[in-house]
Formats: sequence, structure tokens, C-alpha cells
Amino acid sequence: MLNFMIKRLAERSLATKFGIFNEILYDDGQKESIAIVMGDVDGGESVLCRVHSHCIGAHVFSSIECTCREEMEAAQSMIQAEGRGVIIWLDQEGKGNGHLALMQSIPFKKEFGQAEAYVRAGYIADARSYRSAAQILDDLKVKSVILLANSASKADELRSESVDVSEVRSLEVPSAA
Repeated sequence: MLNFMIKRLAERSLATKFGIFNEILYDDGQKESIAIVMGDVDGGESVLCRVHSHCIGAHVFSSIECTCREEMEAAQSMIQAEGRGVIIWLDQEGKGNGHLALMQSIPFKKEFGQAEAYVRAGYIADARSYRSAAQILDDLKVKSVILLANSASKADELRSESVDVSEVRSLEVPSAA
């Protein structure tokens, strides 16, 4: 296991259709991660938080084969309504396996589901790591989060990195095509 510490590189104000966020760029020596923060989260408890993995298909090409774009927008909307929250963007395309793995898993996806499709294509079912997210939340001095996710396993992974997840709230999004 690699031992790394996240470093804050830069920050700026980011205007979105969901309001103004503070965008903060981090680096762990291998990959960059981004946090967008709305409101005061320093010392915050039960802060709305979305940990979101990179998805080229949805975010760049507007693919309708997954719900990544809709999940991001739902999280931003929920944070806007609350007036406070954090979204952490991790460079973990294809459940951390990369875009090639994603493309090679497609023939297996409908029959087996995404996790098993990666295994059938010769990859790990889920190679994502949440260590950077945990370190970013620590840097932001967030005490506990309400995780915005449709998977309880993400909360378990964050808890294994010492993040206090007080609750998990589902994101209401339409099903993928």
C-alpha cells in the first residue's frame, strides 16, 4: 500500500448552475483530485458530501449508458438547497481500472452487471481508493459527513479510512439506458 499525503495546490471561485463553489485542487503525487465546496464546512458535522469518480462517457460525451452526470447534478442540487457541502472528484475512471477496462467490460455488462463485467474482462471488480477523499475531508476540517451515494459500500470504504459517515442519502436519478 502506498503511503501518500494529499497536498493542496490551488483554489478558486467556481460559478456553476447550482451556485458558487470554492474549487480546490489537490495532488497526492500520482493523481490530482478536486473538491468543490459550498458554504462553511470547517469543523462541520453532518456535512453533505459526494465522493464522485471520473466518468469520461457521462461528463465529457453526455453518454446515457450510466447515471454519473445525473448523480453529480443531484448532489450539487442537494448541496445548493442545504447551502453547505462538499463534492470530491477522484480520477478513478472505470471503478479505478481506467477507461480501457471500462471499454473492454462493455460486452459483459448487460449479462453480468458492471462489477462482474470488469472481472470477466480481466480486471478487479472495484479498484477505487477513497484515501484521497478522506485526506481532503481532513484538510477541510470536516468532522462528519452525510454521504450522497447510491451504494452503502462507499460509506464502508470511507469509514475504513477514518471518515465519520453519519448517514447515507440516496441520489434520486433516472435509470441508465
